[in-house]
Amino acid sequence: MPIIAPSFLASNFLQLGDACNMVNNSAAEWFHLDVMDGRFVPNISFGMPVIEHIRKTTTKICDVHLMIEEPEKYVEDFKKAGADVITVHFEACRHLHRNIQQIKNLGIKAGVAINPHTPVHFLEDIIGYADMILVMSVNPGFGGQKFIPHTLTKLQQLKQLITEAKANVLIEVDGGISLDNAAAIVAAGADVLVAGSAIFNAPDPAAVIQQLKNI
Repeated sequence: MPIIAPSFLASNFLQLGDACNMVNNSAAEWFHLDVMDGRFVPNISFGMPVIEHIRKTTTKICDVHLMIEEPEKYVEDFKKAGADVITVHFEACRHLHRNIQQIKNLGIKAGVAINPHTPVHFLEDIIGYADMILVMSVNPGFGGQKFIPHTLTKLQQLKQLITEAKANVLIEVDGGISLDNAAAIVAAGADVLVAGSAIFNAPDPAAVIQQLKNI
């Protein structure tokens, strides 16, 4: 069964406490928290203060996805805010191996995200160092986008790369995930499903989480 990580970018920020309670009482294991800086992506979301408050509501994994430039300047602060996993973008890091080591030296898990245009084989030299690879199945920056079908091929390629490297790496997928395509995404190799609109826009979000969990 996949790990389910509801994306709080799609939640109602005026009822953030209610959203936290819903996820806490659901079958979801992770909180997925998207940080955007208006530079790496054309949108701004939230930062350390919001994550600090979310952290106080839960003992579940806080999965922090940094869609920001120069993440090395901020990872220590996000760790202090409560991150259990910090994911940085391949495209934002000039010295990716150093970025991964910096995160792992804080005693937390390090993830690497790739955008839709980035080939899987670019990860060959760091696959043995990362704890997780996040495959973006939409272009980052906005929720509610449609899943890019080619992602399924990329997931299969990534699974093969991990197997050949004998690496212990989770595969996370983010963008356009719904009850209609989740089974195919898991079959292609995904371990962690990030879902925002499909969960938070549903009449019964916890029921959708359970359905995704049962796939």
